[in-house]
Amino acid sequence: MKIYTKTGDAGTTALFGGTRVKKYNLRIDAYGTVDELNSYIGLIKDQEIATSTKESLLKIQNELFTLGAMLATPPEKETLKSGKERLNIPKIDENAISFLENEIDQMDTELPQMTHFILPGGHQAVSFCHIARCVCRRSERLSVELNDEETINNDILKYLNRLSDYLFVLARKLSKDLQVEEIKWIPKKN
Repeated sequence: MKIYTKTGDAGTTALFGGTRVKKYNLRIDAYGTVDELNSYIGLIKDQEIATSTKESLLKIQNELFTLGAMLATPPEKETLKSGKERLNIPKIDENAISFLENEIDQMDTELPQMTHFILPGGHQAVSFCHIARCVCRRSERLSVELNDEETINNDILKYLNRLSDYLFVLARKLSKDLQVEEIKWIPKKN
């Protein structure tokens, strides 16, 4: 299989099921942003961090690939005429969301209570978490917009919302693990 097909040379691409759309289509933007997020999570995973965190990030990367495939499937192509699901992969579901919630809760038990907003930075690994969090929020916004146009699986929206929370808490946890001081945002009065 060649990596280039030349079928996108005119500015279109195929969704799962064969429907061709413009490359700027909202659905393409949504799953393309999930792909960007997945790349940033790979960057976090490549840092000098705990093995257990790397394992959690790998699980999340796999789930994001699934989520991207779900977004790449238009509603009319989700099932075959026989009623069988066309996309023969596990779906993002409540278990994936619960995994993130459990990870957040576990990390939170080790962290001091937040009293201020936290500015991104302090260490490269922490900054990568904040970048990934921002990309995750963009992915969530695009998915919400797509859901307004064509209904998508609601677990996609829940997962992205919870993942951005996970990435924020992970940034705080890495600050603690790497012994980096969190930079509190304290507005200056005029």
